[in-house]
Formats: sequence, C-alpha cells, structure tokens
Amino acid sequence: MMPDRTTCELAHLYFNPKTHKDGIPVRPIESTIHAATTKISKFLYKILRPVFDAKCKDTTIIDGASLITELSKYNKKGLVKSTTLFCTFDIRNLYTMLPQEETLDTLMTFLHVHGYRKVKGISIDTIKKLASIILKDNVFAYGKKFYKQTTGGAMGSSLTLTLANIFMAKWQKNIVEEQTKTGEFYGRYIDDIFMTWNRSEEELRKFLDDVNTWHPNIKLDYKIGNSLPFLDVQLTNNNGILSTSVYHKPAAEPYVTPFISDHPRHVFINIIQTSLARAVRYSSTFEAFNYERRYIKLMLLYNGYPSTFIENQFHKYLSDYISTSPFLQMIDDEKKFFQFRQKLLGQPTPRQS
Repeated sequence: MMPDRTTCELAHLYFNPKTHKDGIPVRPIESTIHAATTKISKFLYKILRPVFDAKCKDTTIIDGASLITELSKYNKKGLVKSTTLFCTFDIRNLYTMLPQEETLDTLMTFLHVHGYRKVKGISIDTIKKLASIILKDNVFAYGKKFYKQTTGGAMGSSLTLTLANIFMAKWQKNIVEEQTKTGEFYGRYIDDIFMTWNRSEEELRKFLDDVNTWHPNIKLDYKIGNSLPFLDVQLTNNNGILSTSVYHKPAAEPYVTPFISDHPRHVFINIIQTSLARAVRYSSTFEAFNYERRYIKLMLLYNGYPSTFIENQFHKYLSDYISTSPFLQMIDDEKKFFQFRQKLLGQPTPRQS
C-alpha cells in the first residue's frame, strides 16, 4: 500500500456539469489515479465493500432490474392500490457533505454491531486509522492552488462510496423501520432512494420534511407521484396496476459509441445486446417493449450503425433466447415476449453477478 515516489502525483480536481438538472450544477470529481492514498483506498474498499453488501442487501438497490424484481414481490402481496404513491429522493452532494469524524465513528459502529473485530485479518482500529488518512489527508490541486478537504470524501476515491453507503445505512434506519412496520417498500442506490406510500400525500410530505431535519449535512430533494423515474426505470401505478418501462435520461441518450469509432466489433454488438436485454427486462407490457425496440433502432441509426447490422444483431440476439429455429427470430406476439422476459428476469444482470 506504500505509494511509489517516482509515480505518485497530487490529486487534481475537475468538474462535470449535471446537464439534466435545472441551473446545470456541477459535480466535483478528483482524479486520484496516482495519488498517495489511492492504494490504501482500494485496499479498504476491497475488504469493506463485501461486508456492506452482505449486511445491507435487503435495502440496497443494485440496478434497475433488481428494483423491478423487488417491486414485483411487493406488488404480488396486493399492496399496489389505486391510491399508492411513489416517492423518490436524492441526497444533495452526499460525498462532499459527509462529516469526517462522524463517518469514521459510524464505520466502527457498523463493524462492531455486525460482530467484526477484524476484517480479513486487519483489526478494526487499524481500519479506522487507514480510513482516517483517506478522509482527513485528502489534498488536491485546483488551478494553481493546493487544497485540503475538511468535509466529505473525494469523488473518485474507491473508499468514499463504501463509507457513504455505511453512513447512509445508519441515517436511514428509522425510515426503514417505519416502512417495514407498514409493509411498504424502501430501497436505496447510493444517494438515490425509492419508496412506496399508502397513506395520504400530506402525511408523506410531513414525514419527508421531518426527515430533512435529522442531520445538518444530509438534505434531500424529493418527488411524489403515481409515475416517476428511478435510475433508468419508469415506474407507473396505473390505477392499481404496476407497470415499468425504460427511462431515458436526457443528458445521456441517444448517444452511444459511434459505429465509425475505432473499437472492436464486439463493442458494438454488446451495446445492442445490452439495450435489448434492458428493454425486455424493464418492459412490463408488449407495447412498451415494441416502443423501446423502435427507440433502440433509431438511436443506433443516429449513431451511424448500418441498418443491416442492426437487424442482424436483433435477429441473432432474440433468436438465441426464443427458438433455435431460424424462422422464429423475432418476438411477434405477447406470449413469446413474456416467456422471454421471465427467462431474462431469472438471470442475474452483470451488476448482480
């Protein structure tokens, strides 16, 4: 974990604009590839992330597919009523607002509560000291000046994500207990949260306004409705019927790797297969799937993919799952679509593997 003095560099700060948000705020990111603490950060991430994943899996959303799977369980219990509300909220600037000392204490409490005195042979006291170096000795360059971060952790550091997740696991405890008590759904993907609600909207707003006072550094922006996007999924309560489809973030699409770029052929094939797999998994209706299939084709054409290449890959991918017969290469009715969808939903996504 010792830094190499011949290759070690000071981290430098840059900003990515959030073009999908009003006012276009920026996201501060540190390039820490050759920073002095990078190896320590990667080491701690490697030993701590599996612990978090194992202990907090019940409230963790891995990706859009996992959200759909868990919400389907909620739906099968008959809890989606015509009046059921969906709520999403995101935590403002989570990484850069983590209180450093409290975050370290939360890490220690988390490990103690789950019975750890050592993790992979490393004492938790040593883990705290190493994590403290990551947080409190984070020095970076911006412009022609040097800075030391006094609140939060570096976006770009491997460990910051896990520390943020562990901090949020403690922060959300009362919400999780409330949702569990009333049989409602709650799931979190880092700083984005989705939950269901079967009481009045006024009560929900009052509850969330109260949540906003729990911690001076943790502030949330929320949305309430019967149809909301979360990650890359559009979730809709259609008079008591749960429906899902692909949600396209305006800032990210319809741009994909251009066909004229100097990439191996398998890269372009993977883009098509990934898009189709998402369309099948996320589309709760045959109509939604056909809409998404047309969208994918237009997106690929827009990025220079030849029509014959697109059609060949569509046929190849769909026929692999539907039938070995070359005469049944496309999904042409609802029954085939739902058979295909059930098969895919039963398989792990790359993130779930």
